[in-house]
Amino acid sequence: MKTNKTNTGKLRKLVNTFIGLLLLIAVWSGIVLSNKYDRSLFPSPIDVLSGMKELITDGTLFSHIQTSMLRFILGYSTAVVCGIILGLIFGWFRKFWEIVDPIVQVLRPVSPIAWFPFIVLWFGIGNLPAIVIIFIAAFYPVLLSTVSSVGKVDQTYLKVAKNFGLKQPQVFTKIIFPAAFPHIATGLHIALGSAWVFLVAGEMVGAQSGLGFLIIDARNNLRSDLVLAGIIFIGISGLLLDKAIGMLEMWIGKNWGISPNERGI
Repeated sequence: MKTNKTNTGKLRKLVNTFIGLLLLIAVWSGIVLSNKYDRSLFPSPIDVLSGMKELITDGTLFSHIQTSMLRFILGYSTAVVCGIILGLIFGWFRKFWEIVDPIVQVLRPVSPIAWFPFIVLWFGIGNLPAIVIIFIAAFYPVLLSTVSSVGKVDQTYLKVAKNFGLKQPQVFTKIIFPAAFPHIATGLHIALGSAWVFLVAGEMVGAQSGLGFLIIDARNNLRSDLVLAGIIFIGISGLLLDKAIGMLEMWIGKNWGISPNERGI
């Protein structure tokens, strides 16, 4: 019965998604057919589909996606590792965090793009500036969610660890991290969305490749169909990344912490 309900829920979600896409395309086509906007400024779904086919056929799309994904994986994974490690340390040593917290709260609201002039001066032009921007965008959500999660760990777990004679770093790896991970996972999702947005923004202003550059290059060549095609591919790529991090969360949750099913998700 449970399997049937799950399959029915997935089918209903798929049907709703399909209906939503049809409505979007219908509204889009209606606006184009109204002739209120020039097609060079607002291309039709057919024009965009043709542009997508062009990008796929000549290999341009896959080249830009590969470059963007490489930058994203390097920047995001580095931010996650650093954010979780520092978050566990700061969350455990609260007095140290009270000193660092004001600095973090001042730097956190600053857009990574605002650092771009310095990033270019320090790291030059190429892949590294985009990777640094991704790191900055992803680091703070992971750090803050980890610090907060450590503070919410049930003290009973720590008492049990003490009774069993667990010492550092086993307390971090076997008690604190598994207990805090369900809350850390929220930070991972927020960081992923933020990092992906700023990756594209960074590629628009300081790169010669990637999905962000693809949009800027299409704009400079007055190809609005390719601009919209690039936007669609960016959205699809971001969705796939979010699904991937969700699968990773489930795997880590089952092996280290609390699985999504146990949390009622």
